[in-house]
Amino acid sequence: MMTINSTQVSYFTFGAYFDLGLSKYLWFMIIMCFYVVIVCTNVLLIVVICMNRSLHEPMYLFLCSLFVSELFGSAGLFPFLLVQILSDIHTVSFSSCFLQIFCLYTYANVQFYNLAVMSYDRYLAICYPLQYNTRMAFNKVTMLIAVTWFIPVLHIVIVIFLSASLQLCGNIIDRLFCDNYSVVKLACYDTTVNNIYGLMYTFIVLFGLAILIFYTYMRILRVCFSGSKQTRQKAVSTCTPHLASLLNFSFGCFFEIAQGRFDMNRAPIMLRIFLSLYFLTCQPLFNPLMYGLNLTKIRIICKSLVFDKM
Repeated sequence: MMTINSTQVSYFTFGAYFDLGLSKYLWFMIIMCFYVVIVCTNVLLIVVICMNRSLHEPMYLFLCSLFVSELFGSAGLFPFLLVQILSDIHTVSFSSCFLQIFCLYTYANVQFYNLAVMSYDRYLAICYPLQYNTRMAFNKVTMLIAVTWFIPVLHIVIVIFLSASLQLCGNIIDRLFCDNYSVVKLACYDTTVNNIYGLMYTFIVLFGLAILIFYTYMRILRVCFSGSKQTRQKAVSTCTPHLASLLNFSFGCFFEIAQGRFDMNRAPIMLRIFLSLYFLTCQPLFNPLMYGLNLTKIRIICKSLVFDKM
């Protein structure tokens, strides 16, 4: 295969798209409706949290950060996906591809950081209720939200810098969208630096956050089993949406890793598409519905807004 320097690659071609015929317009409308619902639900909850002073508590502020990240990630995927569905030539420019990688990877990392911070917040609220307001003061909440965005953005900038400087031997990505691993697989030469950095970040940062989540919920469960009925009810009402979101996100990440690391050519094409898009499309819709329906304060305010307008 002829070597192509990465600075000479002006576009990438997606190999996962196939001819949909006239049904592409139906799929365009379905995905467009899906995107509109995601935007409306996340924006609604952001506005509800920001406009109501009774919701200016750590848990709801972390939720607001979570919803913002979902809007950010959705903006990096859906407009691009809609254009590709209607297009006959499935290509993307070099710079646009890395812009999409930045949006999608930032979204995924911020989600994981947010879920870890939220588990720590629930741990303090349930295990140390008398010290909660002191330990989770507004300044600390602001700092934690800043960290959940700053570190992922810094990490993704480094990842993109390392990947964009690689020499590539091709420009065909066998996916529906740009992802860093597919670009790295096109490299002509050694990618040791990329691999070492990725492994270090995974084991030091992401594995550390996973341990934090596991530890906090072990402590929460211990308090629930030994505490009063009221404590158990509080834990169930506030932790159930978070656990459901965490499990959904974990399954989505597993599907994405399996799609990228293993040979899925023998799997049905629709299954491959579902696995590829699951955590980028379901999580931004799952979280607003889960938190909006299960958290009493948000549910009451949303109901009042809807019925007042009716």
